[in-house]
Amino acid sequence: MTPNVQKSPSTAPGALVTGEFAFSDANFREIARIAKAEAGIDLPQSKATLVYSRLAKRLRALGISTFSDYCAEVRENDEERNSMIAALTTNVTRFFREPHHFEHLRTEIIAPLADAARRGTRIRLWSAACSTGQEPYSMALSVLSVLPEASSLDVRILATDLNPHVVARGKAGCYQREELQDIPPGLRSKWFETIPGEDRSGEMQVTEEVRSLISFRELNLMGSWPFNGPFDAIFCRNVVIYFDRDTQSAIWTKLARLLKNEGALYIGHSERISGPSNALLSADGITTYRKKGGKTS
Repeated sequence: MTPNVQKSPSTAPGALVTGEFAFSDANFREIARIAKAEAGIDLPQSKATLVYSRLAKRLRALGISTFSDYCAEVRENDEERNSMIAALTTNVTRFFREPHHFEHLRTEIIAPLADAARRGTRIRLWSAACSTGQEPYSMALSVLSVLPEASSLDVRILATDLNPHVVARGKAGCYQREELQDIPPGLRSKWFETIPGEDRSGEMQVTEEVRSLISFRELNLMGSWPFNGPFDAIFCRNVVIYFDRDTQSAIWTKLARLLKNEGALYIGHSERISGPSNALLSADGITTYRKKGGKTS
């Protein structure tokens, strides 16, 4: 049998990245165009190697031999287009990542509202890029550390992401035991339970009481937002960094306008607010902002 020897990408006309698959400038420009149109992701050519390394896994998984064929697949297949966007935006996530945010949420937002919540006041929080659920569950655990009866009160958390697969995993609330190491032991023992079955011995599930606090939904931040808030706190971390400067400014402003007065916005460690949002928000800690007084929207 004659082996199938692929031409080296470095010798292919228009090659942009050397690797297993030929990746031309035209391929990159088409992927960048789709990413921009679908999710607002800004991909300068300096990101070509990153794009190649993340999407090469998709070509292998689909049994596709060229990036030209992959681009054709993305044009025709909505599901693969979503998978491509997810591959390009994958971030590390874990419980209580950036712990100072959750401490601020607990002490500066939830604790001052606790008595009012017990009298029926509404509390609303939003995880605007929830990934596989660790962030909104960390938010819920922070709430429960102050209000253990939160599920019987008017307290709710909205958790959204553009990737339906991670939204489904978040909704299920099932995690490997090693993923729970950053959760304080008291909260872990109280709000997680073992999943029956030998084949799931390494997993634990968030209890129904915690899951009932959270509504998981698919949402593209570049599209319309079918809700009005206002929110007491919004987590939007490590997602706006993928957008160009003008889009970042627009997103920060939309988020700020959905906050209650004195509500909190938590952003990624490498992100900074910009544009009109600077007039609406004031710094209140490391990558933590509060909505200034005045009209809520």
